[in-house]
Amino acid sequence: MNDSAFSENQFLIRLSQAQLNILAVCPPQFQRLYLEQLGSPISPDIQANVLWGNQFHQLMQQHFLGLSIDGFFAENEELKTVIESLLSEVSKRHKINSNVWKEAEHYRVLEKDNYLLTAIYDLLIISEEQAEILDWKTYLEPQNKEKLAQNWQTKLYLYLLTETSKYLPEQISMTYWFVKIPHQPKSLTFEYSQELHKKNEEDLQTLLTNLNQYWWDLHQENIHFPHLKNCESSCPYYRLFSSDNSFDNDLLLNIDDIEELPI
Repeated sequence: MNDSAFSENQFLIRLSQAQLNILAVCPPQFQRLYLEQLGSPISPDIQANVLWGNQFHQLMQQHFLGLSIDGFFAENEELKTVIESLLSEVSKRHKINSNVWKEAEHYRVLEKDNYLLTAIYDLLIISEEQAEILDWKTYLEPQNKEKLAQNWQTKLYLYLLTETSKYLPEQISMTYWFVKIPHQPKSLTFEYSQELHKKNEEDLQTLLTNLNQYWWDLHQENIHFPHLKNCESSCPYYRLFSSDNSFDNDLLLNIDDIEELPI
């Protein structure tokens, strides 16, 4: 397949960190969830967590827009405790004052090859010297920091800001804040560098090149997206698929519903 394989397409394909994570782990799962738009309802417990997380993010956005959220606290003491505790810790760690520019739910997009790489930062803080990405997670801090460093949310968010701003990689960082009752908020910060940026560029190009090939094979030869070589031992979705490329719909989740589940 040559580089002009998609030249007949008149649209760009949107890719977020969620899609990149699925593609990097299990191409057949990417095909099923993202291309074929197939999934099944998530469990009530997971749905409740998703709804709580969505409400939490919405209130944090309203706060940083300068809108009052006190009215929501009257009926939800737990949410009040979580948000007030988080805001207190954030104010200690990050310079959020009149000398910086900040925006909640900040949207970034970069066109690369046939794709639109997209990210929504829970909070972006910019000063003359640095740019900070903050992300709220409504679960406990993960034990494996390296795993989080390799997650495409971390890699893509840092990569996109570098590619779409004036800042050098060394001037950019990303901090995850983890909140879960009754624990105090905790954070993990990832500093960026030119070396990491180059590695992320290479990893991203590999994923997109593979995706081009998978897509070509699917549409030209009717060949399903393949499992990776180590899929049986490392892929959490491997059991969803049989060797004949059939799928178990009952076990699938919608990709947009699981973005706020623990990494």
